Amino acid sequence: MTERASDQYLGVDGLVPALRDDPWVSELLGRCTFPPPGTALVCGVSGGPDSTALLALAVAAGCRATAVHVDHGLRPGSADESGVVAATADRLGAAFRSERVVLIDGPNLEARARDARRLVLGPDAATGHTADDQAETVLANLLRGAGVHGLAGIRSGTGHPLLGLRRSETTALCSHLGLRVIQDPSNEDPRFLRNRVRAELLPLCCDIAGRDVVPVLARQADLLAGDADLLDRLGELLDPTDAAALAAAPHAQARRAVRTWLTGDGPYPPPAAAVDRVLDVARLERRATEVPGGIRVTRSSGRLSMGPVGGAGAPIQS
Repeated sequence: MTERASDQYLGVDGLVPALRDDPWVSELLGRCTFPPPGTALVCGVSGGPDSTALLALAVAAGCRATAVHVDHGLRPGSADESGVVAATADRLGAAFRSERVVLIDGPNLEARARDARRLVLGPDAATGHTADDQAETVLANLLRGAGVHGLAGIRSGTGHPLLGLRRSETTALCSHLGLRVIQDPSNEDPRFLRNRVRAELLPLCCDIAGRDVVPVLARQADLLAGDADLLDRLGELLDPTDAAALAAAPHAQARRAVRTWLTGDGPYPPPAAAVDRVLDVARLERRATEVPGGIRVTRSSGRLSMGPVGGAGAPIQS
């Protein structure tokens, strides 16, 4: 890949037509997973190179893109960054809106910010995660002790259309198009696990392996995603409230059925230890167990049921 002269992009009026006629942009789009032309697509745009490239490529793909900037209010001047994103959206002919969420600095800040941002953007929004983000996610989840789903990383699709691109390519694209980008200083903060994985662990892995391991990790994530989906389908064949069926089933299948049951409509699955305790109840190795969320799982007449901790009467779910 080489950067090209961007004279054709200096004029605002000609930006979008030139963007769609650019052969390099077309090559990048061939590795993206945007929805069909004409589809309305919300794009989370922080103003950094990845999300700015996301917006530009969404427009080039023919999507009716809306750039949404979410200000977490965690650092001075963050509100002004919405103006940069608004100007970029205007140049690209995309719609724009700005949202603000209130967060307090403290424990689990990275996760809380991510959850708040996703809530504002909506479940069908697109984000600018690249193959480099995928590799970092796999390593971070491995350090957290994640199972197959966690090691499958970020799922490909219209919500993450840039997973086939590298971070160096999104940065080069923004330079090529003459689009202003914002460098977020929080990306250098060593308090956050992802930043240390990016700055320390991933380069060390590449050094030890003697090659760029990002494509390797991204490929592993893709393979494990298929395995995780297969386990999900096998888990659906089991009734998670049938204690005898759980006890007789292969452990991996039983664990998947219980995991899905305990997750319900919630955003996060239960810890593996909680799933194993529920299986102990199914096997009569425990009388009952508590799981995160204030839920107690009990067994009666060969059936498992969930109810509130300390509650009496009918179970919440059976």
